[in-house]
Amino acid sequence: MVLNAIIIILAYLLGSIPSGLIIGKVFYGKDIREHGSGNLGGTNTFRTLGVKAGLVVSIADVLKGTLAATLPLLLNADLHMLLVGVFAVIGHMYPIFAGFRGGKAVATSGGVLLAYIPVLFLFMLIIFFISLYITKYVSLSSILTGIAAFIYALFTQDLPLIVVVAVLATFVIYRHRANIARIRNKTEPKIKWL
Repeated sequence: MVLNAIIIILAYLLGSIPSGLIIGKVFYGKDIREHGSGNLGGTNTFRTLGVKAGLVVSIADVLKGTLAATLPLLLNADLHMLLVGVFAVIGHMYPIFAGFRGGKAVATSGGVLLAYIPVLFLFMLIIFFISLYITKYVSLSSILTGIAAFIYALFTQDLPLIVVVAVLATFVIYRHRANIARIRNKTEPKIKWL
């Protein structure tokens, strides 16, 4: 019981590591929360600091989800890795180390699923980039990827996966509600590089 509590706290703390804030402040002298969308995630890092920083932050955010989800395996605990991963995603969205203002749950959710079912992660990458190519909206592509992941999960008949993907997709949609409003108003920025 104590080990399980420690793992859940560790997962939250791992998720709380503000990759975008660290990269921005250490290597660029910028607090990305004061630029662009004000978000700590990969998309705002790409927009504010450039491709290299955006890639590093996105990969770091994926890996924190992956590492957190594997904690039960690494520590031989009787906890479902997907449940532990959800706490990392909550940490990413509401990080204790960054005033509870975090990212939008996309990369870290992907990292959790990478740990549990890598083929789903690959499917999500494909859906994300196809959607991005067609729509040019990172936010919409993230939402569509979450929905596609849920549909994929339904076909696995893996109840914990279905429930957790539903929760993660809900997080992603909820965290993008301002983006949805901007898409409707035609004020959401489109990417120009794809």
